[in-house]
Amino acid sequence: MFGDIGGLEVVTIVVMAIVIFGPDKLPKLIQDTMGFIRKIRSFADSAKEDIRSELGPEFQNFDFEDLNPKTFVRKQLLGNGDDPLGLKDLKDSVDLKSALNGDPAPTPTASVDFSKSVSPGPALAVGERPPFDPDAT
Repeated sequence: MFGDIGGLEVVTIVVMAIVIFGPDKLPKLIQDTMGFIRKIRSFADSAKEDIRSELGPEFQNFDFEDLNPKTFVRKQLLGNGDDPLGLKDLKDSVDLKSALNGDPAPTPTASVDFSKSVSPGPALAVGERPPFDPDAT
């Protein structure tokens, strides 16, 4: 969340807080803010436990971070366990880091012949429009 705040920004915020609130009020303000954060955190934890208890024993391992779409997709694509879509072989065959670094691509472990699955059809004449498929759009 605060990964892109540098040291100079932190020093600037501290100096501005001292100037705005003064050195005598700043410790009380920090203490009040930390108490508020603790109350919010305990409220969220109790709400999570209430939801888990209401859902029943089959959802005791329910993780609320899975509700984040990025986490859900990452877990489904890269997760351990079931691989109903067969994406593990695809993930293992593609090395994105080496591709971005310009390293040569590894040789594929399994060859797939796509020529059998796609029939190109007759060649089009010069100026002829390709056929329109209303179901494809």
